[in-house]
Amino acid sequence: MGETNEVVKINKWDGAAAKNAIDDAIREVFTEDLKCTESFRLIDGRLTLCAIAVGVALYALLFDYLYPFPESRLLLIVCVSTYFILMGVLTLYTTFKEKGVFVVATEKGGNNIRTWEASSYVKKHDDKYNLILVMVDSNGKTREASITKSFANYIDINGTVVHNLVLNEITKLYNSLISDKKEK
Repeated sequence: MGETNEVVKINKWDGAAAKNAIDDAIREVFTEDLKCTESFRLIDGRLTLCAIAVGVALYALLFDYLYPFPESRLLLIVCVSTYFILMGVLTLYTTFKEKGVFVVATEKGGNNIRTWEASSYVKKHDDKYNLILVMVDSNGKTREASITKSFANYIDINGTVVHNLVLNEITKLYNSLISDKKEK
């Protein structure tokens, strides 16, 4: 895509920055090294819910401008209630559907299409990076693997993510999930 790979330096003891840097490195492994295509459907769902909520709010604002408060009372009640419900749906969507997934990638090989989902989390005041990798094959069967390692396993002393270390870990998980699929 013509992007230049910049070396990003981070403080490896800053949990949020380290997690985001490793997440970006894993996304790069899937899209560039493993030749998967990134899918944005999960994010598009969230954006659609947000766009509908903003549309409802804008409609209420416009209607209230054209027909001041006593006339627009019922519509404002409906729009505020709808907005509140949409924010609840958005919260449920991000909690139960997205589940911290930062990359969804699809891999096509002949008739078989595999979907890979990578999600991660870091506990508060902890240096352990927890990665969960889920593979869904074209038959709908799901395989899952996870690892928990310190940030120091992926980030060098200078504060840069070592791409080869991340590539090795992801390749191990990738191969273990594919070999589990082939055994059954």
